[in-house]
Amino acid sequence: MAQIHLQGEEADLEDPVFVEGFPGLGLVGKIATDHLVRELEMRYYASVDCSGLPGIGVYRSGERTAQPPVRLYVSEEHDLFALQSDTPIASGAVHTVADCLTEWIVSQEATPIYLSGLPAEREGRPAVYGVGTGSADELLADHDIDLPPEDGVVTGPTGALVNRAIHRNYESIGLVVESDPQFPDPEAASALLEDGVMPLAGLEINVQDLVDRAEEIREKREQFAQQMQQIGQEGSTQAQPLRMYQ
Repeated sequence: MAQIHLQGEEADLEDPVFVEGFPGLGLVGKIATDHLVRELEMRYYASVDCSGLPGIGVYRSGERTAQPPVRLYVSEEHDLFALQSDTPIASGAVHTVADCLTEWIVSQEATPIYLSGLPAEREGRPAVYGVGTGSADELLADHDIDLPPEDGVVTGPTGALVNRAIHRNYESIGLVVESDPQFPDPEAASALLEDGVMPLAGLEINVQDLVDRAEEIREKREQFAQQMQQIGQEGSTQAQPLRMYQ
């Protein structure tokens, strides 16, 4: 059973979308989800206590309240859940965490949007591609989200969540954005939001702040990105060309 502990009133959403923000390549999913939570002033909804998550407390500069490292936020106004994670997920825990969260997502009848970065040397705006499970391909086509240009896989906790959706045959969306393979990439996160999450979830938010503060965000996230590299490929969310596995 999913270990999701409510931290306030239970939300009553009609047709919720769930946006996942586990850290991975370029920290694109984390940066994008953190921005959503901040811009929409989402309410801290629940703590996530799945088996395998590190038993640590997180605190913020200028605040006295400690929080768990993985949390759920909600916006009733926007029919939206978001997962915010302040810790890498160890490779040995990705499957138990995916099982735990999948049970909760299905129980909420939410449509999940899973986010990952694809290592790429790019010029200009990062490209965003969409894949799906269940009937999600129709939703992606309706919003003109591009098809992936080559075969690929998604690894880490996000890949495990996609895998669970495949086996259970429920609707989920995977968004992949071209990302810097070494450093936090706010520009890629802004493209992920603007070209993928916002149209799919029916949101209107300002993403220019991510671009304007790109250097500041990179500096703040650099140490976290180094921690991600240390835990290795299996525990890191990212998309990769399938030829690397053949």
